[in-house]
Amino acid sequence: MEKFSIKNRKGLKIVGELMKPVNPIGLSFVLHGLSGYKEQSHIKILADTLFENSFTVINFDATNSRGESDGKVEDSSMQNHYEDLVDVINWAKTQDWYKEPFVLAGQSMGGFAVAKYAEDFSNEVKALFLYAAVYSGKENLEVINKFHPEEIKNWKETGWKIRKSISRPGTEIKLPWSHMEERLKHDLRTQAFKITMPVLFVVGGDDTSCPPYQQESFFNLLKNNSHKELYIIEGASHDFTQESHLKKLKYIFDKWIKKYE
Repeated sequence: MEKFSIKNRKGLKIVGELMKPVNPIGLSFVLHGLSGYKEQSHIKILADTLFENSFTVINFDATNSRGESDGKVEDSSMQNHYEDLVDVINWAKTQDWYKEPFVLAGQSMGGFAVAKYAEDFSNEVKALFLYAAVYSGKENLEVINKFHPEEIKNWKETGWKIRKSISRPGTEIKLPWSHMEERLKHDLRTQAFKITMPVLFVVGGDDTSCPPYQQESFFNLLKNNSHKELYIIEGASHDFTQESHLKKLKYIFDKWIKKYE
């Protein structure tokens, strides 16, 4: 494993890991969700599984997350997350190990970023893994209103959403209301027809951020895509933390990626 560091289009540092197998068969990129980082258990499972299947892997911390890259979580946005992915891919295109088409894997807001890239540059993407992805800011707001109405009320009134971190106990995550306003500018559903490559969807049965019915709705938009699969992990929430859920995630992802080696 090698560490790399580049500057994004705004001059902020992006730090990532490059994993190169002895005889690579392809290239892949992995992107965490909002306030996530590359060492999270569910993200490492994706990176390690790709590596074990002889893919070169780029697993990086987006800016404005909680990893090694620059920025603050309160400055995160859907567009910034996507632009970081584009900037990392453009950097990779200058390296001698770069290869197209490649595999994209993303969770939550990282899922939004990789899905948007697949819509914008479909000819570059070999296969796409969408793990509890966000597809529409409007849908996302509707879901929060449905499952957490008091959260939205307080967020609007105070201007801030503050919650305790699950993956890093003792820390808090703060988001301004402007973060949600920016989300409302994005909707991948209108261009879903451009996603024609093989796609794997995975979501937790107890996910109240990007629930199964929302994943099924986007899944059904891919009408011209016969190479699509969707799995619901019963009992799992948005970020898989239980060992049994992580094992299922690895099994499903490993079985799927082997089809596209």
